[in-house]
Amino acid sequence: MTTSQSRSAKPEERELARKRKEQERLEAELAEYELRLATLRGELKSLEARYLNLVGAPYAELDELRAQIAERLAAEEPCNERLQRAAQEARARANESRAAAPTEQAREHKAFSPSPELKRMYREAAKRIHPDLTADDGDRARRQELMAEVNQAYQKGDESAIAKILDVYESSPEAVRGEGAGAELVRVIRKLSLMNNRFGEIEAEMQVLLNSDLYLLKVQTDDAQEQSRDLLAEMADRVRQRIEDSKARIETLTAGRVH
Repeated sequence: MTTSQSRSAKPEERELARKRKEQERLEAELAEYELRLATLRGELKSLEARYLNLVGAPYAELDELRAQIAERLAAEEPCNERLQRAAQEARARANESRAAAPTEQAREHKAFSPSPELKRMYREAAKRIHPDLTADDGDRARRQELMAEVNQAYQKGDESAIAKILDVYESSPEAVRGEGAGAELVRVIRKLSLMNNRFGEIEAEMQVLLNSDLYLLKVQTDDAQEQSRDLLAEMADRVRQRIEDSKARIETLTAGRVH
């Protein structure tokens, strides 16, 4: 809007122009926040999958061997309540570890590393169809569904899927805007309010993730990587050594029974 146009414009039109500039700035900022959150989610999910593969599965085997050892010791002294209780607890841990161990399909792990183009597509989607950018309940519900699809596509690294989602929404009736500066000003103000609320929600979820044990493990693995070390592989090696020790213990117990 030029200076002369600004002078002749109605008050609501001047305010609408200011609010639209603020909206444009917040949309870009919110898209960046959404991207950071989605990326952190993806990184932690990827790390969790790798941990379960390298460390969780061996731990399940180790817990099973420890349960077998505890049960053999308990069987030798059936009246020893301490050994009976220890065997029950060891078996419970083994069952829990086995249930948490990754399946063969889950072991097909791929590190989460979004490309610059994928990130650009995500930002564009967040700016154009994020549910907190509308005050209309029907449009909001539709946007929520689409953003869930965008997040799934982002985790999978599927740029074409995000582009298709954007095309579908842009051609939908929900994307059509109404007329009139006054009504549009109200819509923009409500969008700004919704976006500010979303900033708070993102910050809260980010804090939960950053304070989690999984994020602490991420920091430790990143630090180790800077030293050309693979922390999870080191942890897995230690577990495998304990597995060998437990197997040797079982063999000793078996030999003792034979003799």
